[in-house]
Amino acid sequence: MTNRFPFRAVAAATTAVLALTGVAACSDDGTAGGDPQRVNVVAALYPLQFVVERIGGDAVQVTNLVKPGAEPHDLELNPGQVGQIARAKLVVYLKGFQPAVDEAVAQNAADRSFDVSTVQPLLDATAAVHEHEGEDAGGEHEGEAGGKDPHLWLDPTRLAAVADRVAEQLGEADPARKADFTTRAQALRADLEKLDADFTTGLKTCQRREIVTSHAAFGYLAARYQLTQVGISGLNPDNDPSPQRLADVAKEAREHQATTIFFETLVSPKVADTIAREVGAKTAVLDPLEGLSADNGNADYLSVMRANLQTLRTGLSCS
Repeated sequence: MTNRFPFRAVAAATTAVLALTGVAACSDDGTAGGDPQRVNVVAALYPLQFVVERIGGDAVQVTNLVKPGAEPHDLELNPGQVGQIARAKLVVYLKGFQPAVDEAVAQNAADRSFDVSTVQPLLDATAAVHEHEGEDAGGEHEGEAGGKDPHLWLDPTRLAAVADRVAEQLGEADPARKADFTTRAQALRADLEKLDADFTTGLKTCQRREIVTSHAAFGYLAARYQLTQVGISGLNPDNDPSPQRLADVAKEAREHQATTIFFETLVSPKVADTIAREVGAKTAVLDPLEGLSADNGNADYLSVMRANLQTLRTGLSCS
């Protein structure tokens, strides 16, 4: 997976690495600056933090590189975050999603990292968005994530497979607690399988099966539950759709009699609002769970996904 996004932060991260070399060298167990009784883990984004915390319990200390409310795609690392990666006992990340993290891991934690994209083959980026014949959604899909869609966590069964492997990684980092990690991974798998069953049942009978989304993050969810995603923007929400793409999406929304245009919590709803006004639809939040918003309170992956299910059932008129 290459050429996911511009490497805007690589130079800064490399400089920070050189400055932190002496700090990292002082730690021979990967836990400097943390609790020596717990495994120090760095997670690159919220869904991975959720998995590590559920499986690790009190035995882990987890740092999420993305602050609540921040958009994670083009994360830029500060020197302190590079230091966290250098000192971690384990770094859980998704290669190709955040180039600065890839670079910092390669230079500081190559032997203490787990790339979750290796668990199962990723979907092609071109499969993430339903496109009209002869157009390419403004061209923003080409080259994204090396042609792969990284949003695997929106399929609960894929996230369960990731969780099983995270348990193995934690067991290698802390063999004395391996059985505990396995037990908690099994409990998490049960929760995710229940969530999957609820989505399957809840979306089985709907008047419409097309979801018009502000950003093409829902390819895995659509594939799992036999929906069709019509993405206004591509996999990267920072890419602005072309006027032609806006016109094509509006046309398709009318053809499918869409009553709801879905937007997300961490990006501006302006484009979704524009389409909604054009076709006489309303808007609703469909959360891609790339990160929790700053005002999510006690919400977690499971509760936000269930909120997504209810939003979809309403927007698609499911019975």
